[in-house]
Amino acid sequence: MTELEQRLLSVIQDAFPLEERPYRRLAEMLNAQEACAGGDARGHLTEQAVFDAVENLRRSGVIRRIGGIYDSRRLGFISRLCAGKVTDLDKFASAVNEIPAITHNYVRSHEYNVWFTAIAESEGEIRAIVDGLCASTGLHDVHILTATKKFKINTVMRVLKENEDSRLASAMLSTSRGNDDQGAQSKTALSSSDKARIRIACDDIPHTLTPFADWGVSCEALRDDLVQKRMRRFGAILRHQDAGFAYNAMLCFKLDERQETKDERSVILSDPWKGESKDPAGAILANKPYISHCYERPSFEGFPYTLYAMMHAQSAEALDRYIREAAESIGNPEYAVLHSVRELKKTSFRFFA
Repeated sequence: MTELEQRLLSVIQDAFPLEERPYRRLAEMLNAQEACAGGDARGHLTEQAVFDAVENLRRSGVIRRIGGIYDSRRLGFISRLCAGKVTDLDKFASAVNEIPAITHNYVRSHEYNVWFTAIAESEGEIRAIVDGLCASTGLHDVHILTATKKFKINTVMRVLKENEDSRLASAMLSTSRGNDDQGAQSKTALSSSDKARIRIACDDIPHTLTPFADWGVSCEALRDDLVQKRMRRFGAILRHQDAGFAYNAMLCFKLDERQETKDERSVILSDPWKGESKDPAGAILANKPYISHCYERPSFEGFPYTLYAMMHAQSAEALDRYIREAAESIGNPEYAVLHSVRELKKTSFRFFA
């Protein structure tokens, strides 16, 4: 990956410019950064050069898509993580690929070997999807899990340079924070034009210098989606393996009485990343740059863990170190490591399709 591509990824994951000529704006931004750093004040990057670099990242597969990432709750939908057991993984994967409501599907290193995410307008719809998979694929012992509290969501990955220490570098993973489902604000009223725009914005922008005009979508309306918090961000979604993060695991913690009280979950300890802390365990983990998602979910029989943290690393050694650091930072509770063995599906949900 070239230096220009890395610089672009640091910008466009979180905030691809919602302007008629986004690549021209990106060139201006990067030229200004270089001037501030003492480089060529005249600016040498052109709109075409930036466009070509982004197109190369899309062609190579590093970028899955560039588009809107919407808050399902604000649009009247719910999202659930499902855990189950499957013997015939190929048959299961084939069936899941035909279900648009299932966006993510992973094989993980645990007795509960399949973990998938479903988005729908009701619990009944998600239950029907799961029941159908059980009947057709042999999926069994399924648990549909609500996120009772969200500490961290929306992955933005920064590729570290060789020998760069992530403790000294700026955040490798910058994210937005979520609220617990019960405290979330109610869905916003949407017009037919809102739904049409959102449906398009869940896709991948055209491969042109004027993508929004060619999409037929108003930049102003997309900016308003951000203001109204219907959209979390508009940006590039990466294939983390191709972006340098080939080692991934879901770390699930069982919080005992040291971390959990009747009213709140909090720890008082020395965290090497934050210093002395009285934050909830989830908030402490959310501050780790290598953790992209952090949720509380209910435990279930055979799986006593309630705090989930998804972590990414550039090597197996780094992943092992991150696991130890994360556990130590919240008092070394019991935990399970569910490595990502196989990605069966990863897509974006297209609302109002």
